Amino acid sequence: MSKHAGIARFTYNWGLATWGDMSKDGLKPNKYLLKKFFNNHVKSEFTWIKESGICQKITQYAFDNLGDAFSKFFSKKGGYPKFKKKGHHDSFTIDAGGKPIPVGGTSIKLPTIGWLKTYEGLPHTTCKSITISRTADSWFIAFAYEQEYEPTVKQHDVVGVDLGVKELATLSTGVIFPNPRHYKTHLSKLRRLSKDLSRKLKGSNNRFKARQKLARHHEAVANLRKDTLHQITTYLCKNHATIVVEDLKVSGMLANRKLAQVIADCGFYEFKRQLEYKAKKFGCEVIIADRWFPSSKTCSNCGHIQDMPLKERIYNCGSCGLSIDRDLNAAINLSRLATA
Repeated sequence: MSKHAGIARFTYNWGLATWGDMSKDGLKPNKYLLKKFFNNHVKSEFTWIKESGICQKITQYAFDNLGDAFSKFFSKKGGYPKFKKKGHHDSFTIDAGGKPIPVGGTSIKLPTIGWLKTYEGLPHTTCKSITISRTADSWFIAFAYEQEYEPTVKQHDVVGVDLGVKELATLSTGVIFPNPRHYKTHLSKLRRLSKDLSRKLKGSNNRFKARQKLARHHEAVANLRKDTLHQITTYLCKNHATIVVEDLKVSGMLANRKLAQVIADCGFYEFKRQLEYKAKKFGCEVIIADRWFPSSKTCSNCGHIQDMPLKERIYNCGSCGLSIDRDLNAAINLSRLATA
């Protein structure tokens, strides 16, 4: 699998470099042109690509990934594609030449590679292609298949969700999900492992072991963060028919040096991503409030608008005298957008 990931990385980097050279010469490259030239003239020069046990479909998907990266760049949805580095997000995609690949149980037969055991049981179904990626020293398998879900019974019609740093999510129903701050909790160990890595001799086996140990700990922290977000988003989509959340500009929030580490640890983008696909799964609706909607500045009782600095955690209305938690007040205002 390391060889497959290396070939996919080499193909992607070759295509990216050739794309840049052709653009400088005034030509208009595309993934189909690069794929055809690579298969006819370049692939034959590198015999290690055609070794036995290597699936030849990985180069095709590498060019597809490169084409998708440039499509996002041209549509201004992403930056200019970067070269891939060994050991960073290693992955590759394979298929069975158009034939369906059967999966199920704790073992799977991959095209060309052969039988592999899985840590968790896989659903019994078929798929068209399989993507295998590496995080730290673990390999993960991903594939897509169709599955039908029945909408769950909802306890509430509408709920507003205010995301924050002190409390990760505050609902208009009064439910509060605290921010566990996983990164800060494990920061001391991350620093120690990083220091151990910096002291190892470059290219040594001990440095490789230290890098793997640090990567495993980063993975553990990321998994804890994802688990927290999964619990919140699943609860929201299962029990609420309409969910209203604010549209946060995370890149602008990260510009604040004092709060950047805590904001990055919250995973606001991942929260929104999980909410959108789980809404389809459990049969609910997600409404994204306008980014400039003054949910925190507006009184949920009379509608009065006043300035609210970040340090003030209680909303004291200067018009009707309402005193309420800042986040709960914002969540109630967001919930009312569903019927506005």
